[in-house]
Amino acid sequence: MGVTMKISTKGRYGLRSLVDLAINSTNGQVSLINIANRNKISIHYLEQVFSSLKKSGIVKSVKGAGGGYILGDRPSNIKVSQIIRTLEGDYQIAEEEKAEGSEYQNVSHVIDTLLWSRINKATDDILENITLEDLKNEYDKLCQNGQEMYYI
Repeated sequence: MGVTMKISTKGRYGLRSLVDLAINSTNGQVSLINIANRNKISIHYLEQVFSSLKKSGIVKSVKGAGGGYILGDRPSNIKVSQIIRTLEGDYQIAEEEKAEGSEYQNVSHVIDTLLWSRINKATDDILENITLEDLKNEYDKLCQNGQEMYYI
């Protein structure tokens, strides 16, 4: 059985909703109810997610009869790492607490240095180098290749 890094539904739904927003906001704001319906997410849960995204500036709300949400910046400037950090907090594997005794400290140091720090760096490199624009473009490519449209 493998070890998995868990991203909560808040992180998954938030990322999926932001890709939806990037796809559908080319002509202005998008209502939360439309995002919720397209992605089969509870509107009440999505309101909580978007509250966090709004506080961090990733999205902006547009008030009024035709209100909804727009992205706070161009999709090319919004990194997946920023989204995950906003919704999940720190996504790094924590270093092991140091046990007493030099032998155990040395083993912990080796594991932290050769394993956990390298996994953290690789994860950070991936999440820092993928933007909302990259995810939107990948979705657009799938649609252009005749794939049935789906929601991510």
